[in-house]
Amino acid sequence: MVEQDKNNNISLSLLLPLLASIVAITPFAVDLYLPAMPVIALHFNSSIAAVQNSLSVYLAGYACGLILFGPLADIIGRRKLAIFGLSFFSFISFALPLSETIDQFIGLRFAQAFCGSAATVVVPGIIRQFYGENTAKGMSYVSMIMMFAPMLAPTIGSAILVIGNWQAMFYFLGVYSMIILIASVAKLPEMIRNVEPDIEKVSFFGNYNVVLSNKAARKYILSSMLVSLAFFAYLTAIPFVYLEVYKTSEFVFSFLFGINVVALMMAQFINTRCVGKYGSEKMLLSGLLVALIFALILVIVNILELSLFWTVMSILPLMGSISLIAVNSDSLILLTFANQTGTATAVIGTLRFGIGALAGPILAFFHTDSALPFTVLMLTSIILVGLCQYSPLKQKL
Repeated sequence: MVEQDKNNNISLSLLLPLLASIVAITPFAVDLYLPAMPVIALHFNSSIAAVQNSLSVYLAGYACGLILFGPLADIIGRRKLAIFGLSFFSFISFALPLSETIDQFIGLRFAQAFCGSAATVVVPGIIRQFYGENTAKGMSYVSMIMMFAPMLAPTIGSAILVIGNWQAMFYFLGVYSMIILIASVAKLPEMIRNVEPDIEKVSFFGNYNVVLSNKAARKYILSSMLVSLAFFAYLTAIPFVYLEVYKTSEFVFSFLFGINVVALMMAQFINTRCVGKYGSEKMLLSGLLVALIFALILVIVNILELSLFWTVMSILPLMGSISLIAVNSDSLILLTFANQTGTATAVIGTLRFGIGALAGPILAFFHTDSALPFTVLMLTSIILVGLCQYSPLKQKL
């Protein structure tokens, strides 16, 4: 593990919080304004559905940005792209409160996400550069820090709404991203290539061909995508499961949601302590085994219609193991592509958001008044991950 980059003079103790702060612009942009959706709808004299649609548009803009900026990060360098993305993300954040119509607001949200992806897509590559074979450890550290953003964002948004208005939320985003921009200009390192440019020529479509045609990485790309289906199934269904099926209060729902985030953080902490000793593949397979066990238990709990306690106790280790699968799959992908980390990140992110978008329609198609469809979808996703990893499992057995 590299402790310090001589050319950029930044230690990992400073670099990791900076990278986590860059990644956090996405959960902040997604979650911060959720409490203000009814107020925004009233301001623009539009429906709440139109404002909710701005969230889907944001995710679409983010995915489109990843497709473009991933290969560009490998070609023009990570530092330049991060500074570009943060600059325009900040500018658009300040412009959003000035929107005159809901259509302008939605259009700017797309542009905000598109530009923001230019900053976040460089982060895994920088971690790969500094951590090398211990990439999973570095990504776990960043994930632990970054997970505070989705925990804090709705609370910060509610506080801003109490003392100000919805426009202040986007001014907050603008100021936050500007601070991160200044820190990035001062401290963010540039990419160091492992080969001479004249030995390996890079191109936009060529990088995608390198990533997508690599058979060794394909099982990890598929695993990362399929485990995301389980995660998005959880995000989509859990409000209905807790609030409607088990009739919890909003306070209890917030508490249960929060402890699941803590479970994700604990899993990442365990990964930082163990991945250096056992390796990413063993940690991935360990997470897969735990996920299979508790996904099956979760299905059984809901078939037997047991109490909320058993559902919660099944979900906690399941979510932690899902995060282990995701972070170690991603690190194994990045380790395969020394000079295409941006492209690899774009592939991971696009597939992740793409299959994540299917969770809602799938759950809607199989909707019942119980939590069973959600539990079966999570179990199915984990089983599919297991099928992707069947060969290494067979070898180890």
